[in-house]
Amino acid sequence: MTAAIYLAKGRDKSLLRRHPWIFSRAIHHVQGEPVSGQTVDVYSHDGQWLAKAGFSPQSQIRARVWSFEPTDIDTDFFIRRIRQAQQLREPVIHQGQLTGYRLIAAESDGLPGITIDRYGDYLVCQVLSAAAELLKPLLVEALKTCFPECHIYERSDVAMRKKEGLPEQVGVLHGSAPTAPVIIEENGIKISVDIINGHKTGFYLDQRDSRLHAMKYVQDKEVLNCFSYTGGFGLYALKGGAKRVINADVSQPALDTAKANAQLNEFDLSKKRAVFLNADVFKLLREYRDQGTQFDVVIMDPPKFAESKAQLNGACRGYKDINMLAMQILRPGGTLLTYSCSGLMDQMLFQKIIADAALDAGRSVKFVERFSQAADHPIDSAYPEGFYLKGLACKVL
Repeated sequence: MTAAIYLAKGRDKSLLRRHPWIFSRAIHHVQGEPVSGQTVDVYSHDGQWLAKAGFSPQSQIRARVWSFEPTDIDTDFFIRRIRQAQQLREPVIHQGQLTGYRLIAAESDGLPGITIDRYGDYLVCQVLSAAAELLKPLLVEALKTCFPECHIYERSDVAMRKKEGLPEQVGVLHGSAPTAPVIIEENGIKISVDIINGHKTGFYLDQRDSRLHAMKYVQDKEVLNCFSYTGGFGLYALKGGAKRVINADVSQPALDTAKANAQLNEFDLSKKRAVFLNADVFKLLREYRDQGTQFDVVIMDPPKFAESKAQLNGACRGYKDINMLAMQILRPGGTLLTYSCSGLMDQMLFQKIIADAALDAGRSVKFVERFSQAADHPIDSAYPEGFYLKGLACKVL
């Protein structure tokens, strides 16, 4: 007997709208004894077939839908989804002359629990669900078929796997590990990516469009790039003609890479046009405020502040605090480019936080531009959770 999930009465509405998650409380009963990650059929309470999904007995998201059509979840299935994703991104890749981009954006590309970034000839995978873990050999075979020239490396070293009952895993899935950072290009800028030790899969590809848009605000300006990591925004600021860029981050290895990236692009670093400052951004902003140091542009791209709903209130306070401080060190008419990558942070809530920060800073703010994740991070219409990155360009008066 094939294992199956039967939903409680009235709990099939989200699946009929093709949302890919099935929560534990939506399930009436489970037929058979599916193992963790096994593909199961999903039925409504009255026996209507709805989907094929991957079962995850330890997660509150008890199953994630692979397909809303009757099909085998095999290597050919993964090949189809990967090729669809690559085809979707071809115009973006061509336009930006990208050698680094997001290939698979999990649920938004019909492969829940799977994120894949391409850096040159390396495909870097994060496998975050029990079902994706069980079918990982099929995924690897599909990637080898679609990209025979590529090495495949896993960076599933994220806490989210614990919710699925999975240990963290890192290592080669096919080919070999890189012996040096991988150099990618986007919009004519070269960037060194450490796929073994870097954040996430190595780099924040999702901010590519925001980095490009930032260039219009920086010519002949003094720029403070907060939470700079390996200097992505700083590189675009230098290319955009900034008078001076201070990259501030708490990680010295990241700053070392940021400096190497600036040299890789042959930017003139004489006369301290680019500074790489090891500092706690919260403390640094207060020091600048107390010293009366001011900037024309402040870029605020912090790490995720909210991993769960319980952390949202604290995240709101954190975003308000750093943006208030940023406004206090901006010259009148200066620009604040501020972002949140917390998916739980609603776009309008983020705007309200910035407005509240302006009140506390005693400044007036005009919102002049809005930003989202880059185009290779699509948002499926049935899966609004795929929208997580939001940003604002603010003129601070």
